[in-house]
Amino acid sequence: MKVDTILVIDDDDQLRKSFCKLLKEENYSVISAASGEAGLEIVKQNTLDLVIIDMRLPGISGMETFKRIKEIDSKLPAIIVTAYGTTQIAIEATKMGAYDYVLKPFDVPEMLNLIRQAIEAGYFMRAPVEMDISAETHSGDAIIGQSKAMQEIYKAIGRVSQSDATVLIRGESGTGKELVARAIYQHGVRADKPFLIINCVAIPETLLESELFGYEKGAFTGASQKHIGKIEQANGGTIFLDEIGDMPLSIQAKILRLLQEKCIERLGGGETIPVDVRIVAATHKNLENAIKEEKFREDLYFRLKVVTINLPPLRERREDIPSLISYYMTRFSRELKIDNPGIKTEAIDRLSNYDWPGNIRELSNLLQKVLIFNRGAPILATDFDQVIQQRENQTLAEKIELNEIRQWVHELLSDKSKNHTFDDFMDTVSGIVISEALMICNGNRSQAAKLLNISRPTLHAKIDKHKIKLKTQISSNDLAT
Repeated sequence: MKVDTILVIDDDDQLRKSFCKLLKEENYSVISAASGEAGLEIVKQNTLDLVIIDMRLPGISGMETFKRIKEIDSKLPAIIVTAYGTTQIAIEATKMGAYDYVLKPFDVPEMLNLIRQAIEAGYFMRAPVEMDISAETHSGDAIIGQSKAMQEIYKAIGRVSQSDATVLIRGESGTGKELVARAIYQHGVRADKPFLIINCVAIPETLLESELFGYEKGAFTGASQKHIGKIEQANGGTIFLDEIGDMPLSIQAKILRLLQEKCIERLGGGETIPVDVRIVAATHKNLENAIKEEKFREDLYFRLKVVTINLPPLRERREDIPSLISYYMTRFSRELKIDNPGIKTEAIDRLSNYDWPGNIRELSNLLQKVLIFNRGAPILATDFDQVIQQRENQTLAEKIELNEIRQWVHELLSDKSKNHTFDDFMDTVSGIVISEALMICNGNRSQAAKLLNISRPTLHAKIDKHKIKLKTQISSNDLAT
């Protein structure tokens, strides 16, 4: 698993040391500098994933340091740290491409979450998405497949990348819509400008509008300072609206205005702000049905589908499955730092004949899990039989469990005697996920962290938070991990 490297530029020795200690505990590699000049030298000499800059620095200012960093590496994400007196400068830095700004003193969990998001955004901008390549030799992000359907996808990406047209990417969950969006951005005319992803279903409705459009001071309770939204922040670049079919109607109207008039308004403000962004959207939903049910605006639908790219489900391009298997075996072996154990022909045949309701995402998750637990042994058909059989038999069970979860949530929300927040529900689900991961890994925390793609310190913190007691036998070897 790659360790992300963060540069912290702050002249406060105690704060800088404490912050660096916190980041190292979260499994980040950290470099620090006490001045802008020293920070710039580090940027020139190192490959970084994020830089955190205090606005008040001795010598050259934090703003000037940020400007020079953007000249060195325009896609290196930056988080600005500021006191109340320099908030306006931080806002200007955000307009110039900083990922976000944080006021001192900051909330540690919120800051860690922002760091994770910024590093992810930087990765999406910088990590190339290859197309139509040899699966056996490539282990970075890639769109894999030689089928006729995929050849049409490659052609569509090539054509639309050289225009500035709005693009709608359609396909079932797990088919690779985000990779296609990134490929369009990286091969397009705005490749040197920001690329920001907004998942319309992952952000609560109450926060989505302010995340997209920003807000003025006093716009709502808790809005103590003006905040720049992602659309304004990405000015000149590209916004990817993932799962736009789940966007609330009230926000759809504002996206329509953005597409028609190239302008926005922050929440609580009357100023019309011109913005120049390209919109790439994606959805797994049937938008035509959503329009009939009055859940999606027809005028927005026609504005979005200037160019439509339809990604086929994996079951409709089975000839690509062997190449996908080869690609993920190579990639995950490298990430797990193990030799590629190989896979038997009968195992490839077994995977090629499965319908993959979760598409490429399901295939990649299954291969990663098998590689973790096979410990270098060649992969056999029997390694998949039980898992696939369980998947084929659990459709009804999933529906029953989903209905039970919905009923549980409904009952809690209907109980007027208790105040339940979104975070309360997420905490409960988080505890369940951590417990299940530990059960699957027989209590091995290192394997559970890899399975969940989180750092071990983060896993340990969640185990402590939820007071999770392992019910499985833990080996003596794991006690040392």
